[in-house]
Amino acid sequence: MSPQSLRVLKHPGVWVTTLLLMVVAAAFAVFWFRAPFFAQRTPVAPPPPLKLATFVGSQRCAECHQAEHAAWQQSHHAKAMQHATPSTVAGDFSGVTYTQDGITSTFLQRGKAFIVRTDGPDGQLADFEVKYTFGIEPMQQYLVELPGGRLQALALSWDTRPRESGGQRWFRQYPNERIDHRDELHWTKRSQNWNFMCADCHSTDVRKGYDAAADTFDTRFAEVSVGCEACHGPASTHLEWARGPRASTPDQSSKGFTVLFDERRGVGWPIDAASGNARRSRLRETAKELNACAPCHSRRSQFAEGWRPGDALMQHFLPVTLRESLYHADGQQQGEVFIWGSFVQSRMHQAGVTCSDCHDPHSQKLRHEGNAICAQCHAPARYERIEHHRHEAGSAAAQCVACHMPATTYMVIDPRRDHGFKIPRPDLTLSTGAPNACGSCHTDQSTQWALDALQQWHGPARRANAHYGDFLHAGRTARAGAARGLQGLAGDLSQPAIVRATALELLQRYPSEPAQALLQRGLVDADALLRHVAVSGYESLPPAARIAALAPRLRDDTRAVRMEAARLLVPVAAQLDVGAKTAFTAAITEYEATLRADLSQPETRVNLGNLLWQRGDGAAAEGQFRAALQQEPRFAPARVNLAELLRSQGRETEAEASLREGLEVDPESPILRESLALSLVRQGKKPEAFRQFERAARGSVATARQIYLYALALDDANRRPEALRVLAEGTKRYADRDLLLTLALWQSEGGNAAAAREALAAWQRINPDDPALPRSLASE
Repeated sequence: MSPQSLRVLKHPGVWVTTLLLMVVAAAFAVFWFRAPFFAQRTPVAPPPPLKLATFVGSQRCAECHQAEHAAWQQSHHAKAMQHATPSTVAGDFSGVTYTQDGITSTFLQRGKAFIVRTDGPDGQLADFEVKYTFGIEPMQQYLVELPGGRLQALALSWDTRPRESGGQRWFRQYPNERIDHRDELHWTKRSQNWNFMCADCHSTDVRKGYDAAADTFDTRFAEVSVGCEACHGPASTHLEWARGPRASTPDQSSKGFTVLFDERRGVGWPIDAASGNARRSRLRETAKELNACAPCHSRRSQFAEGWRPGDALMQHFLPVTLRESLYHADGQQQGEVFIWGSFVQSRMHQAGVTCSDCHDPHSQKLRHEGNAICAQCHAPARYERIEHHRHEAGSAAAQCVACHMPATTYMVIDPRRDHGFKIPRPDLTLSTGAPNACGSCHTDQSTQWALDALQQWHGPARRANAHYGDFLHAGRTARAGAARGLQGLAGDLSQPAIVRATALELLQRYPSEPAQALLQRGLVDADALLRHVAVSGYESLPPAARIAALAPRLRDDTRAVRMEAARLLVPVAAQLDVGAKTAFTAAITEYEATLRADLSQPETRVNLGNLLWQRGDGAAAEGQFRAALQQEPRFAPARVNLAELLRSQGRETEAEASLREGLEVDPESPILRESLALSLVRQGKKPEAFRQFERAARGSVATARQIYLYALALDDANRRPEALRVLAEGTKRYADRDLLLTLALWQSEGGNAAAAREALAAWQRINPDDPALPRSLASE
């Protein structure tokens, strides 16, 4: 918000309208849910259509591919999900018990049925039959069926590790949290629902089958586990090819499949004697394997079913960027992110390495044990020396993965290695707080100790070059130089695409002409994730300003990108030219169809409600918002958007009642309290509104926005000195644009030029290109 916009806030009563506009914008800018080489792109022609294939089952594949089938049968894929039988259940169901948080659960076997007696949806003990096993190492989970076709994953899991490793026991996920039947993490809640959360990656060709009218699932799959066709696609046409006269088969090159995984065929990795590193003998120009593995080995949302080999990831899924809480600033895994996002940052990916260079795709085992897997490309004579790894030869610490693939443990007992293949950087630990492999083992030593050791071995200039982690950390935390650092990173063609996309996403916090130019260039980037981020960045602009930039993206060859462009152009669809309208109609129809295809989650219903509201169908939008709240009463975005819709229809008292109902369910929600305060303002109930603003701003999870709104409320009540104190305290917690610019404005109006300059200088250090700054400085 510019100083000119801020200036109107000093007039009594005007701040109410301003805040109202802000919350309307927030309803659309914040509470949409996304199911993210500036080289010019060349559209890729789709492959010629094949005869529609059907699924035949992995057993049919075994008729010709005995060795591959035998390897697969012992794999995690084959055991990803199985019917619960005495031969598949690993846990102890002999009547043993497990007690936590006052609940004693009992594991029983009655004939061939496996029973868990535990607290159900109502908190009472009941017997639940295990329908399926889920996974095998290092744990096995169990699925039970609840009404409505819902399969739920029990929080109680069996540790399949050997007893001497701490296994052969029952344990509960989230062991340090007290969870009862009302908690969103309870096994009966939607966060533990197999149909939506898990099924797609544990079975083959899953169709959720959600009936929105009945609120039930009829989920089906072609094969219960991750079978051959989960990766290769339906095989009926392949069987026809195998049995038919090859010469007369028009699709002989693909053998009846939509795609062949042939990226490694005829490829070598000769090692350069000078560097000790290998170079791929032929440039890898496709991403067939990566696109086959990424749907299940990435942190992503699914917006469309029906993925087939050859489909790019973002035709059906939207992966996350390197977001806070999921990735450390230097790109290392933090949350449960499932490999892809780490790997596409790596030098290995840039060099052309693909998944099966290291992993056997059928057994999922490494192709070689220990350092031998790395020795395929990295000369042992150079790297398996104490002078390189600095640890006792043959020790666990001398294994390549110890330093270059540190593990993070998830689900209590499941360590997973980072696939970014990074070099330990204690300096980044000091500057960003990201962990480093040295400190993970040498827990009794300081980070400075590790940094000193590396510099002693390799010299002070070792790794002195800037790392994108420093720039992302500055952008996340609004440090000095954040904006220009992100600008440089987003435009650096040498950086991985996911890093540039993350920088572009963070730049939306720091408006400037250079940032806008980078968004514009991002719209034509070769990488689909970066194009999606660029399109999303236009949401902060007025709808009319989006047309010229986003209309061409309505024809983007990636579904996620063109649907996002269509979503942002809904308010101005009538202003599009004839050609753009045709593309818009196709893209928005596609978008609406993906929403309606699976309304099992409140996020999807809110998105559909927003779309219907923008189209003028308020009654249908209200129905979707209310249905979302029926699914999850604590889902604040649905309640906030519902309140805004009711307000727009002159039903303010209903909006207030809904918000109060939400606060009864979730009294600590700052956004609900903020929205209630705005509703009260509109009704002229300022004293109570003021109390709600204050409570929202003083909460432990208050955002900069809520502090800002509270300061505005204080100012409107002619309590400017208190408002200044709130802003000043807020800037110690958040280096936020609105907080700093408003503080500067009010200090200037109060005659405190030095304090005003200090606030402006603080923001100038973060984003010197902000268009608000010159005007602010000129007013001094």
